[in-house]
Amino acid sequence: MNSNKIVEFLGKPAQEFTKQDLIKFIETNNIEMVNLRYVGGDGRLKSLNFVITTKRELDRLLSMGERVDGSSLLPYIDAASSDLYVIPRYNTAYVNPFSSIPTVDILCSYYTNEGVRLPSSPENIIRKAHQVLKSSTGLTLEAMGELEYYVCFERQQIYPATVQKGYHESAPFSKWEELRCEAMRAIAQAGGEIKYGHSEVGSIREEDSEMEQHEIEFLTAPIEDAADQMVIAKWMLRMIGYRHGVTITFAPKISVGHAGNGLHIHTRLVKNDKNMMIEESQLSDIAKKAIAGYLTLAPSLTAFGNTVPTSYLRLVPHQEAPTNVCWGDRNRSVLVRVPLGWLNVTNMARDANPQDKERSSEFADNQTVELRCPDGSANIHLLLAGLAVAARQGLEMEDALDLARKLYVDVNIFSSNQSDVRDRLSQLPGSCWESAESLLREREVYQRDSVFPPIVIDEIVKKLKNYDDRELSERLHGNESEIKKLVDAYFHC
Repeated sequence: MNSNKIVEFLGKPAQEFTKQDLIKFIETNNIEMVNLRYVGGDGRLKSLNFVITTKRELDRLLSMGERVDGSSLLPYIDAASSDLYVIPRYNTAYVNPFSSIPTVDILCSYYTNEGVRLPSSPENIIRKAHQVLKSSTGLTLEAMGELEYYVCFERQQIYPATVQKGYHESAPFSKWEELRCEAMRAIAQAGGEIKYGHSEVGSIREEDSEMEQHEIEFLTAPIEDAADQMVIAKWMLRMIGYRHGVTITFAPKISVGHAGNGLHIHTRLVKNDKNMMIEESQLSDIAKKAIAGYLTLAPSLTAFGNTVPTSYLRLVPHQEAPTNVCWGDRNRSVLVRVPLGWLNVTNMARDANPQDKERSSEFADNQTVELRCPDGSANIHLLLAGLAVAARQGLEMEDALDLARKLYVDVNIFSSNQSDVRDRLSQLPGSCWESAESLLREREVYQRDSVFPPIVIDEIVKKLKNYDDRELSERLHGNESEIKKLVDAYFHC
């Protein structure tokens, strides 16, 4: 039932793809082009196109990759010594669904002139972060994202949507359900493992235009794969929007008083294929320690997950976006939420379907914890690498369980009568500048064991501080024209 055409043809999982497998698929299926794809410093997929004319040239491309100008792709590469190699990772190959010419795309890793992995590239940072976590704890970190986006289009008069009431709306009141389903199919064909898609809360109607919010949520996967899937998904959504003549935006803020685009990240720690976030049908100490790590590093994690000034127009009360560092069960006002995980409720399907006697307890290990502050501006590879660092931090902290106990909240902290709760909790940064300051304070944690190279931390801090957005929310309060200019500036973050 795999949607990836190469998987279907070869009859083997993508993780087992070899060079000869890809050559066989390309030859047999008359593939005319190969695109090498790699993530740039802006978090977007880049492309290098090759027309395939001989088997020898295809073999060379898959064996050797190609040379690129690193200084034009990554901001911390010196132009005086900028040549890098991009080497294809065979297990990421998929058929490009947009090309009019039969084409296979393959994601690549960056390598230096010495033939070793470039330590500062996004895909190598996340790989190193995961390696260090696994070697120090024996645990694998899996993640998945809730990818929110707006479709922007000319206003329609028929079946108008209700403002801020779009959650799980269906066609015809939801105008772009088919676009979402088309995207889900394309992402699945590229190897993306999708949980579901639906319309989201945001529904904005202006004089001549409308903006309709949607979400595609993934299944958990090792963090390297999860990051790749998200980058491909964002590219595909933009491509499909372009085909339909509409704009897709992942911007964290679209309009005053309306929901922005979050990128909630769910994680779980796994060992020997067993979910270690639960123990005896309860949240485990391992999960609580990881949560403590996330909360400890939460201010600096915004440097990877909330990367433009409009990110901090989203992180305000009463928009289901967190502002305080705390956690809770099923509580949408907290920073880290423990969602329903099907614990101790394995008989619901049998109750709803009394004619079916089958038990479904084998699926009752889906518990995750959800980080709710990241948004659509996130550099997903660096964010998930940061979460691997934070999980390790929590697992190794002596007082992790005590910290988790102290920061647990079981009330809506935005309620007017909960000011005492808010006052005892620390807050997330209120600007890119504050986020950069948090990263500087905690940089040694990220640089430990050479996970994040110092040059990457320096570049991120430089970029965030260059926005010079200190006290931006206060300065723009009530000034809708200036807010709109800012939103427009980071519309395609």
